[in-house]
Amino acid sequence: MKKISNVFWIAVALVILAVGYGTIAPNSFEQVTTRMTNFITSAFGWYYLLIVTGIVVFCLILILSPVGRIRLGKKDERPEYSTISWFAMLFSAGMGIGLVFWGAAEPLSHFAIDPATEEPGTREAFIESMRFTFFHWGIHAWAVYGIVALALAYFQFRRGYPGLISATLRPLFGERMDGPLGTVIDVLAVFATVFGVATTLGFGAIQINGGLSYLFGIPISLPVQTIIIAIVTVLFMISAWSGLNKGIKYLSNANMVLAVLLLILVLAVGPTLLIMNMFTDSIGSYLQNLPRMSFRSAPLNSGQREWINGWTIFYWAWWISWSPFVGIFIARVSRGRTIREFLIGVLILPALLSFFWFSVFGTTAIDVQQNGMDLTGLLTEETLFGVFSQLPLTWVTSIVALILIATFFITSADSATFVLGMQTTRGSLTPPNSVKLTWGILQAVIAVILLYANGLTALQNSLIIAALPFSFIILLMMVSLYKALSEEQRKMLASIYMKRK
Repeated sequence: MKKISNVFWIAVALVILAVGYGTIAPNSFEQVTTRMTNFITSAFGWYYLLIVTGIVVFCLILILSPVGRIRLGKKDERPEYSTISWFAMLFSAGMGIGLVFWGAAEPLSHFAIDPATEEPGTREAFIESMRFTFFHWGIHAWAVYGIVALALAYFQFRRGYPGLISATLRPLFGERMDGPLGTVIDVLAVFATVFGVATTLGFGAIQINGGLSYLFGIPISLPVQTIIIAIVTVLFMISAWSGLNKGIKYLSNANMVLAVLLLILVLAVGPTLLIMNMFTDSIGSYLQNLPRMSFRSAPLNSGQREWINGWTIFYWAWWISWSPFVGIFIARVSRGRTIREFLIGVLILPALLSFFWFSVFGTTAIDVQQNGMDLTGLLTEETLFGVFSQLPLTWVTSIVALILIATFFITSADSATFVLGMQTTRGSLTPPNSVKLTWGILQAVIAVILLYANGLTALQNSLIIAALPFSFIILLMMVSLYKALSEEQRKMLASIYMKRK
């Protein structure tokens, strides 16, 4: 227990207070979070757009600059994990359940229910649906993860600092990061992580319940979702107990195998030619319209502004609230890679796989909507299984999807318990199992409470609220990283000059 820091006790106390409030007064909890969310999206929507786009630009500058050659570790260190295992772990932790939950539902919604600008059901809405889905799940999302992970990996493996969010700010605040200020920053990171991950666990439970309901007639209800969360909690705690090199690594590799299998199955039995054409065309449309989408706030159009708040701002908040968790995890498995190799790997490869995923499932869903059944009458969590019902191999694809959701569910929660353990034990790379067990149980309880307090609405509200304070910390991390890298570059240039002299 000597490893446990004050961050653990303070964060646990705050989480228990929030859980208690949601349990005792769920209606009040939902109303308060809704009011807070409405205020944040209306007052800070422009801020979210600017900060996330600024992060993308900053990452591109680092890739192209000479500091890209700097290694995240000692000069002669090489990557700890193979590229395939590394990619599998960062992808499973970074997207996971979200891709399966929204893979068919988001493009369909943009096409048939709530397009960004066009009329529902039109050809233009089809094109637009894929472009905005790519935008929400593409480079912007991974840039947020990447910059947090890069700062953590650089200061931990290059400078020898603890693997804590507060440690990345030492170039700005010095030894004050070892006192109350550092504790406050780490508590904010833990709080954002807990609610960000609990939200995703809620999405996972909802979709597993939706699949069981569609396939077997099991009712969609809070008791069923609670049982699902309880079962998965036991499974991910067993995995967490086995450690990073066993549980998480093996599960992540299994996730990638199942995801590729499901992708190939749907590509083969779905509208294959249309999928490939939409994938190709949508990448071009995405790149062509990227600057406009990045800054689009629709100040004079209330309808479009409401759409931006409900979709784009929600996603930017989601990525920010997940960034301490995913960032710490990606940093932990990225030791030995250069900054350029790291950022290209984190930004480009997962984004391309996400684009292909949405092209396959989104295009298939829209094709079914146009030529088969009306999917808009289904609940969001049932959409994917509604699509499968109109394709050959319905039971095969549905069962593979359910298993994939469960394994993504376990991997995300497993990774989160490891990361929360690190953050609350002074950056230990081997946090005690008792700490991981505590965070695993709290995550599960919070997910149930959020579902109890009005399901998806409370989940989305919690994400947006948790993200705002941590976004300011990300800005400070960027300034701190820039300062440290500039100093190291000057030393490198001075060393080269002296050798030549």
